[in-house]
Amino acid sequence: MRPETSIVITGAARGQGAAHAAELARPGVRIIMTDVLDDDGERAAAVLRAAGGDVVYRHLDVSDPAGWAALADELRHGDAPVSGLVNNAGILRHASIADTPLSVLELHERVNVHGPFLGMQALGPLMAGAGRGSIVNVASTAALVGSAGYLAYSASKAAVIGMTRVAAVEFAPVVRVNAICPGGVATPMNDDEPEGGSSTGTPLGRRASVEEISPLIAFLLSERSSFVTGSILTIDGGLTAV
Repeated sequence: MRPETSIVITGAARGQGAAHAAELARPGVRIIMTDVLDDDGERAAAVLRAAGGDVVYRHLDVSDPAGWAALADELRHGDAPVSGLVNNAGILRHASIADTPLSVLELHERVNVHGPFLGMQALGPLMAGAGRGSIVNVASTAALVGSAGYLAYSASKAAVIGMTRVAAVEFAPVVRVNAICPGGVATPMNDDEPEGGSSTGTPLGRRASVEEISPLIAFLLSERSSFVTGSILTIDGGLTAV
């Protein structure tokens, strides 16, 4: 079956990104999983292909403009126009303000801020040209509440929220742009979360599984959310209600 559209997911080799790919793989949709963890990414894509999905893996450093340009060129000349982008790739390094070197702040900016910016800049116009599109930026409740040791991460995710709102205005009415703010997800990135971090103290008393986040991504990429843009949606077990 020839795919009708393509969806690009960054940071898709494992964790949330891999779960999003599994959720979104369906007939008529080509999933393009991207990451810098090539072995993990190829394995994850192979699993979904074995289950019948139209899934490919591409190496992509989200902070590299040339990498985004190459991916955009591939999609521009491909047989399945891009209609969805999930800016999921991110990093998290815990440190107090006193112990955070400038290089760590800059690393968070390159991956967590430059990545979504370059993705929207590269693929947003392609979606607009094709007449439809939806972008989901993965932010975090760390952008909404203060947690010790999260300065670099919180600052980068707050920037994602700001960019999302501006992009929603600029890309309207053809391309919708929204952000989600997960609050504590059971992924390898959160394994070394400090005591009192962003996923402790939730009313539901636990972290989310990656599979609990993906349906919200699917909703925002679908026409079921056709009147939703510029929104910042929390999915946090009640963390920000406390």
